[in-house]
Amino acid sequence: MAMMSILTDRQKEELHKSIMEYLHAQNLPQALAALQSELGMDYKPDPKSRYCGILEKKWVSVIRLQKKIMELENRNAALQEELASAPARRTTSQNDWIPRPPARYTLTGHRAPITRVAFHPVFSLLASSSEDTTVKIWDWESGNFERTLKGHTREVWGVDFDSKGDRLVSCSSDLTIKLWDTQQWDNPGYSGKTLHGHEHTVSTVRFLPGDDFIVSASRDKTIRVWEVATTFCIRTITGHDNWVRMVVPSSDGLLLASCSNDNTGRIWDTKSGATKVELRGHEHNVEIVAFAPIISYAAIRELTGTASNSNVPGAYVVTGSRDKLIKLWDAHSGQELKSFAGHNDWIRGLVFHPSGKYLVSASDDKTMRVWELSTGRCIRTIDAHTHFVTCLAWGPPLQQGSDQKSNDRVGEESDRRASVIATGSVDQTIRLWMP
Repeated sequence: MAMMSILTDRQKEELHKSIMEYLHAQNLPQALAALQSELGMDYKPDPKSRYCGILEKKWVSVIRLQKKIMELENRNAALQEELASAPARRTTSQNDWIPRPPARYTLTGHRAPITRVAFHPVFSLLASSSEDTTVKIWDWESGNFERTLKGHTREVWGVDFDSKGDRLVSCSSDLTIKLWDTQQWDNPGYSGKTLHGHEHTVSTVRFLPGDDFIVSASRDKTIRVWEVATTFCIRTITGHDNWVRMVVPSSDGLLLASCSNDNTGRIWDTKSGATKVELRGHEHNVEIVAFAPIISYAAIRELTGTASNSNVPGAYVVTGSRDKLIKLWDAHSGQELKSFAGHNDWIRGLVFHPSGKYLVSASDDKTMRVWELSTGRCIRTIDAHTHFVTCLAWGPPLQQGSDQKSNDRVGEESDRRASVIATGSVDQTIRLWMP
């Protein structure tokens, strides 16, 4: 019994001619003659015919389609498994989440490069500073613009919230630092308190733990500590030989880490202003510095092979430089422990994953990279922006409350906030990366 063909007469003719062209090309004259005789077709192969080579092309296409189908089937199976176990793995998945494309939102509104981003510690707000002289506030959950803070007269280089979100601080090339009361944002004409003292561009400003003091770094080669209540500068710290690009406090506020255009980083005693250790090893300006959180110590010790069990804040620090390298240091001895190579341009941002397992970096090579701390390997590279990536920040966890019910809600909210990262760029946009 003959099998019913699924091909039309025209499709059959095209297939037969394609086979004949293939047999001719493979120098199989007997097989070609037998097929012509069996089909009763007097077709003469021609290298210029549209049937020449078509069989090979279609065969390759079939193989590609089969491979794509297998990949989609495997992906579908993995997604089905993930969906089935989602309720049980929800917290774990969020805690281990690392950024991946595409970005959830691209925020536009600034008219010049973005210089810094900072998350509000309580509400779903994000602050961004820009060379357009403004600070803008956004709702990162919806991607909506909230308001613009005007007061600086030149580029704004840094922005930071205090631990409760009651105040915001910013710094600028206009030589000033501004303190903003977040409860006064809606008042027309409000421009905050202004702190004077630096003699050149103020490049970074941060609240110290406890929120009673602010620390700033400047192109005037100094680091200054300011009292929030009086807005007075209570300490000027010197030691760097060039522009101090950044200064950050340890989680207990006892140490400061700074980096400079003198190619070094430094660890300082916050109270005395004395240099505790100098970090030498970069071959170009050091743009960024960050203390490693205690939760990351286990991975760092696995990477470096050290056996210390100390969990003192400020034990390790990372720096990023224009030499395209990220370096991990022992903050007590000044010893370089690891160099992370992979970026193709200046390093501009560094932040530790909330789980302590990863380090995320941003660079002028337009990418964001995720490094596995325990191995030092780059496990993900993301094309983050269309121009230099200047900064990044991770959504901070919320503070624990006094009752269990409140803490349960805070725990769920903190897990959600631990799964958002913001990047800023010279392309004048902020991008939000979320699951």
